[in-house]
Amino acid sequence: MYNPTSSTLIIIFLFTILHSSSQQSYLTPITKDNSTNLYTLSLYLKTPLQVTNLHLDLGASLTWVDCTRRYKSSSYKHLLYNETLCVDLNTGIYGNCFKKPGPGCSIDSCEYFPENSVTRQTAIGQIMLDSLAVSTTDGRNPNGLRPIKDYVFSCGNTKLLRGLPNGVTGVAALGRFNYSLPFQLSKTSSSSPAIFAVCLPSSTAGTSGNGVAFFNTAGPYYFSPGIDASKLLIYTPLILNPSRGTVPIYWLPSSEYFIGVSAIKVNNKSVKLNETLLKINESGFGGTKISTSTPYTVVHTAVLKAVTEKFVAEAKSMNLTATENPVKPFNVCFPVKAIVNTRVGPAVPVIDLVLDKPGIYWRIFGSNLMVRVKDVWCLGFVDGGLEPRTSIVFGGLMIEDNLLQFDLAQKRLGFSSSLLLKSTNCANFSFTSQN
Repeated sequence: MYNPTSSTLIIIFLFTILHSSSQQSYLTPITKDNSTNLYTLSLYLKTPLQVTNLHLDLGASLTWVDCTRRYKSSSYKHLLYNETLCVDLNTGIYGNCFKKPGPGCSIDSCEYFPENSVTRQTAIGQIMLDSLAVSTTDGRNPNGLRPIKDYVFSCGNTKLLRGLPNGVTGVAALGRFNYSLPFQLSKTSSSSPAIFAVCLPSSTAGTSGNGVAFFNTAGPYYFSPGIDASKLLIYTPLILNPSRGTVPIYWLPSSEYFIGVSAIKVNNKSVKLNETLLKINESGFGGTKISTSTPYTVVHTAVLKAVTEKFVAEAKSMNLTATENPVKPFNVCFPVKAIVNTRVGPAVPVIDLVLDKPGIYWRIFGSNLMVRVKDVWCLGFVDGGLEPRTSIVFGGLMIEDNLLQFDLAQKRLGFSSSLLLKSTNCANFSFTSQN
């Protein structure tokens, strides 16, 4: 006998199975290199699969790997200049190689401009496709590797690795571009969102110091002891900078992530700033971006002067006196013995970044402001000069142990502020597989 209730339950059950199988979430570990204070993302590449360590670059368009040295894989493919994919990449360049054919060397190839955003060096490299594998996740643990065919990346060279973290063989691109790592992973299943989150570790490389990047999921993101950091997020719009980056593809907008900082406060006291510096002009200058390719926060000279003067004044009200001779490249330092340590780092004035609305602000505590140099704590702000392309560049120190979610579909950034406030940190994700 026909039972409509049972039929409905079966349909719902089948839909749930199909829906859950069509969306796949991924994760990769992140480590911090103590010689460069930069970050490394690890994934699997080639056939047979090999662990591949790449510098994590939030602003890069396309992943690149050094193909000139010991690149061995049975599954790599070259991309011809007249193929649809090359046209879609919109590079506008192609070339030939007259050496022995192999990885990074072919005739009539589609080419790209791999960039080292630390040294600002670029090169010309051929586009390749190869097998990739990334760990799947439920937000609590890794659940085994999933292979992905024909991952698109560019070939770099050994010279282009200068200045990057030790042991890396290229750059993992997480920028706003249709073929960056987050966008390519979002295309692996029909309903995966173009969304990813990063949590940079504050400790140096090692098992206990792994941070984590999540892909294709708005959460949950669980950190010990059972804290879902996705529930801590505050959102602000991501702003598109219309100008190009340093890579000379003139017709493409910047793939870097900008947010709208409208004001800065120190201990809830407003800093007097030239507000035009906080906005991006028609030439792409000014504004505020987030970068993992600079260890500290780099700011326009006028912004640095205003912020440090207010910071020193507020520190004085806390009985903290700046040293007469700060350690370069920093402008303000304090004796270590004068500063109390708390669960959110050195007890110094907090800095608030007021965002798109007066009530929306990102509070920065001592752990994300201060750099220990021998017997002093220094404010981790560096002078970027009088004519920088970007007025404020938030470097790695400012975003360590903060969960940042980049929602590319809704064009917004979610930020948690310091996870230390919740007695956890980015190294508290469990990489113990449940399978």
